[in-house]
Amino acid sequence: MNVRTRILEAAADLLSRSSEADFSTRAVCDAAGVGAPALYRQFGDKEGLLSAVVDFGFEQYLAGKRAARPSADPVQDLRDGWDNHVAFAVENPNYYRLMFSPGLSAPPAAVAEAHELLLAVLRRCAAAGRLRISPETAARMVMSANSGVALSLISRPAFYPDPDFSRRVRDAVIGAATVPNDASTEGDPSADTTAAMAVALGARLQEAPPDALTEEETALLRQWLRRLADASPTA
Repeated sequence: MNVRTRILEAAADLLSRSSEADFSTRAVCDAAGVGAPALYRQFGDKEGLLSAVVDFGFEQYLAGKRAARPSADPVQDLRDGWDNHVAFAVENPNYYRLMFSPGLSAPPAAVAEAHELLLAVLRRCAAAGRLRISPETAARMVMSANSGVALSLISRPAFYPDPDFSRRVRDAVIGAATVPNDASTEGDPSADTTAAMAVALGARLQEAPPDALTEEETALLRQWLRRLADASPTA
């Protein structure tokens, strides 16, 4: 085992057992059997080590996300992703708190990858005509609500005794961003249907840009479609 891995495993073990979701670099060095210079040479400073530990801890979670096979229903995949996210937080509260800690000046790489994996599912929803807003806006909605629920459950579990709390919020948020599977778009002039059609066309343009348009024209069309998708129904 190389020095970097020894330090990460020692820090991860200390973090998982800490009541305050923190550790000292001295304790990490003692547990890893290395001197402080070796730690700082590998990670720069404690913040760099903390970010690396979060990525190290989230690797198993992200590996499962990467390996997940898309089902025929992307909206159900979205719900399953929400549930897996919350389950990971509940099982690994210290990793999760650290992942969203405002004390880190730069978010760990795991945050960015989790966001991209969420976007990929939402783009599948869009291509299937199931999204009523742009994938980018939906990703911000889902991620903020999903992480908010997870942080609430691990920070103050006594305030959230309802076992269906996460599911209720999940269904409300995803229901606001998607359209039902059996919804018909033919002859329906509603704002929601227009938005879903705009989102679906935008997704298809991204997957297969038309030869009849230049790159600039395609980019402009996608911008217009995003505006249609995210426009308020009352505007």
